[in-house]
Amino acid sequence: QVQLVESGGGLVQAGGSLRLSCAASGRDFSSYVIGWFRPAPGKEREFVAGIRGSDGNTYYEDSVKGRFTISRDNAKNSVYLNMMNLKPGDTGVYYCAAAPSLWSDFITRSGHYDYWGQGTQVTVSS
Repeated sequence: QVQLVESGGGLVQAGGSLRLSCAASGRDFSSYVIGWFRPAPGKEREFVAGIRGSDGNTYYEDSVKGRFTISRDNAKNSVYLNMMNLKPGDTGVYYCAAAPSLWSDFITRSGHYDYWGQGTQVTVSS
């Protein structure tokens, strides 16, 4: 079983920065697709960012492009989400999720991920 644990959330003012971490178990971590999701109006989970294990390609939701960066350190079984210039609209619980492999068209779809963490709260004040 793959276990995911998020950390790094907190309370910041608009324009501030946070770095979220997702620590994962599993021998084959380096091959997994990892995604970050958050709640959004009208849906349970909104895709924020993702990174593939096969080629290292990264993917971002339009509103966070240029502000958020996803990366991974396979030696530490960890994935990071560096968030800069945070806005009040970024407030929410951020979840990391994992899947053994995904076609690029499915990386943004929460239903295709097999494992989920418990989430970490991000609050951005105006």
